Amino acid sequence: MTNTLVTTALKTIANQPEAALSGAINKSIETSSDWLTTLTGYVDKVDDLVWGVPLIAAILVTGMLLTGILRCVHLFNLKNAFRYMFHTEEGTSGDVSSFGALCTALSATIGTGNIVGVATAIGTGGPGALFWMELAAFFGMATKYAEGLLAVKYREFTPDGRVLGGPFYYIEKGLGKNWKWLAVLFALFGVGAGLLGIGTITQVHGITSATQRFFDPNFNPADLSTGVQLFGTTYSLPVMIAGALVTLATALVVIGGIKRIANVSTIIVPFMAVFYIAICGFLLLGNLSKITDAIELIVRAAFNPSAFTGGLVGSIFIAMQKGIARGIFSNEAGLGSAPIAAAAAKTNEPARQGLVCMTGTFIDTIIVCTMTGLAIVVTGAWEPSLGLKGVDITIEAFTRGLSFLGPHSGTIASFFLMTALTFFAFTTILGWDYYSEKCLEYLVGQKRLRIVQLYRMLYILFVAIGPYLTVSIVWGVADTMNGLMAFPNLVALVLLSPVVWKTTKDFFSRHG
Repeated sequence: MTNTLVTTALKTIANQPEAALSGAINKSIETSSDWLTTLTGYVDKVDDLVWGVPLIAAILVTGMLLTGILRCVHLFNLKNAFRYMFHTEEGTSGDVSSFGALCTALSATIGTGNIVGVATAIGTGGPGALFWMELAAFFGMATKYAEGLLAVKYREFTPDGRVLGGPFYYIEKGLGKNWKWLAVLFALFGVGAGLLGIGTITQVHGITSATQRFFDPNFNPADLSTGVQLFGTTYSLPVMIAGALVTLATALVVIGGIKRIANVSTIIVPFMAVFYIAICGFLLLGNLSKITDAIELIVRAAFNPSAFTGGLVGSIFIAMQKGIARGIFSNEAGLGSAPIAAAAAKTNEPARQGLVCMTGTFIDTIIVCTMTGLAIVVTGAWEPSLGLKGVDITIEAFTRGLSFLGPHSGTIASFFLMTALTFFAFTTILGWDYYSEKCLEYLVGQKRLRIVQLYRMLYILFVAIGPYLTVSIVWGVADTMNGLMAFPNLVALVLLSPVVWKTTKDFFSRHG
């Protein structure tokens, strides 16, 4: 009897901690899940606040202000801007050619925004959103011009000949030492945006998702026989292969620094831009008779969206907000990223590089985004009755627009968009590595380059794990920091606008 009681007591003692531990673990998991959900909710609210009306209005008004101050002189010299792009000045200092600097900037701007962003804007704001996107780009060219000009004017050279420049330098040197705190804020946001998603996780995740959509569209994570188990989750083979290849390619390029990034960008960016424009042009030629009606629809829907969206978009404000916000997200005018690359250009003329820099907005939005938008509108892929969102709208547009190619038009469209998204996203990874490195270099000082080298390794690591991270909070944090970069930059652009005008006036007085 005693033995029985002892045995029962021992079992009770032994089992009690196990039950308590099990309950504690389950409670911990539930608490962790609730905590993550709550935190994600807060991040989303902050993201919506940062990318709300104030920021969009500030960027648009700054562009309008600079356009007025410059009296559109930069726009009247668009032809010269393209000419300067391919002609490097003699006896100049810098890391790369003007064309190389532009391609580095374009590598970070021409990306998913040109394909998915345009579709999202039109899908939620109606065809009129494209009109407001173009209007924002028109004024955004003035912003990009000012950014490029100030980047070259206030850049610095290290003893070993490297170039250091960007908003943090024209804030500190142009506005004075008392404004250095603003420059530090910009650099901090730049490092965060590059490392936490805009340059790494979101881009590689976009590549692997597009790869899976094409090669394994019926993949089911619950079916353990259809994929590879990793960290307790099943992933498709195309995702793992694509992720490994992108990581390897990224490592081979970013370890070489700005010159290698520029060299790769000058090959991939022009090729993919021309390739994408050619396919879009081919689609539009096949639907030539519908283009005039599409343009009329875009303009009319910009001022009366409800008449064309079945009441789903009931105000001009929504069409404006979606179009302007997606346009800014695509060309990054006002965010302060492009001048980091512009500062590296081989030139002695700040205004000259400003002209080259503004062609980035023209190419990105006025050309590439417009062609995507026209393809969506002429094919009717945006219509609410289809119930499509994001990239699926673009896929439907190309499937319909290329239907004259036969029954395989859908496969052709999917392959084309997968290829475009892959290369555009890959170059964005490269461009943002350079941006965030320069931000970090400003923060830690020129003598601590070992920290920058370690950062490159960390950047590559984030690219490697990107395909396996699906936590939405990463997207929200990265998007928020990307938007926060704009505030310090816009303050500097407005306060330094007299310098922009004076430098511009001096340049054109000497060069006509």
